[in-house]
Amino acid sequence: MSTDTTPRPAPPRERNAPRKQRTRLPRRANYPAGFGAFVWLIIVVVPLYILVASTLQSRQEYLDNGPLSLPTSLSFDSYRQVLEGDFPRYLLNTVIVTASCAALVLALSVTVSYSIVRTRSRLSQKTFQLFLLGLAIPSQAVIIPIYLIITELSLYDSLLAIILPTAAFSLPVSVLIMVGTMRDISEELYESMALDGARSVRVLFQLVIPMSRAGISTAGVFSALSAWNGFLFPLILTQSRETRVLTLGLYDFVGEFRVDIPALLAAVVLSIVPIFTAYLFARRQLINGLMGVGGK
Repeated sequence: MSTDTTPRPAPPRERNAPRKQRTRLPRRANYPAGFGAFVWLIIVVVPLYILVASTLQSRQEYLDNGPLSLPTSLSFDSYRQVLEGDFPRYLLNTVIVTASCAALVLALSVTVSYSIVRTRSRLSQKTFQLFLLGLAIPSQAVIIPIYLIITELSLYDSLLAIILPTAAFSLPVSVLIMVGTMRDISEELYESMALDGARSVRVLFQLVIPMSRAGISTAGVFSALSAWNGFLFPLILTQSRETRVLTLGLYDFVGEFRVDIPALLAAVVLSIVPIFTAYLFARRQLINGLMGVGGK
C-alpha cells in the first residue's frame, strides 16, 4: 500500500468569498496644532497687511484712522512720491553694489574652493581654516580698520567702498558652501576627465561648475542678500546722495519733526520686490545647497 506525500495545491478561492477589510481608525482632529497654525498665520499676515494697506492710504488718512484700518479709497500718491524722488537713483546704486558683490564672491569662492578640494596639501587646508576663521569676525568689530584702509586707498564715498568690504565678509560663508558642494562630486568623474586628458581649467568649467549649480546659487543668493540689505558699510563709508543706497535712502522720509509713514512703507515695498523675485527663481537651488546635496 503506497502513500502519496507530494503536497497538493490549496483549493481555489471562491470569487464571491468575502475579503477581510482593514479597519481604519478615525482620524482625530489636532486642535492644538490647528490653533497654533492659526496664531502663526495671524502673526505673519498682520504685519504684511499693515505694510501694504498703509501704502494705499494718504498720510492724513493714516494718521486719522490708524494702521489697522481699511483704506476708504485707494491712493497711490505714496508710490508716486517715492518714484518721483531719488528712489530710482538709490535703486540703481543698490543693484550695482549687489551685482558686483555677487559676481566677485562667486568668482573667488568657486576658484578658491576648487583649489582647496583638489589640492590636498597642508597649505590648502590652512587656507580653508583661515576662511573659516572669518566666520567668527563680525563686521562691527573691524569697522575702524576698514574705514582707515578705504580712506588710504582714496575710495571713500564711492560704490567700490561698499562693494569690497561686503564681498569680503560674504566670502567665508560662500567658500564653506562651495567646498561642501564640490566634495559631493564623485571621484570617478574627476578620474574620467583626467583619462580624457582634461586639464584643471577644463575640469572646472565642464565638470565642477555644472555639478555645483546648487551651491553656486546658494552662495549667489546669500551674497546678494548681504549686499542688498547692507547698512553698516554704506553708513560709514559713504556720504553723498550720489552714492546712497536703498537702506540709507529710507531716511529721506524721516524728518526731524515728522515721519511720512505711507511713503516710507511704499519705499520698503518697492525695495523688497526685486530681491524677492530673485529668491523665487533660485529658491530650489538655495534649499538644495543649504541641505548639502551639492551636485548629486
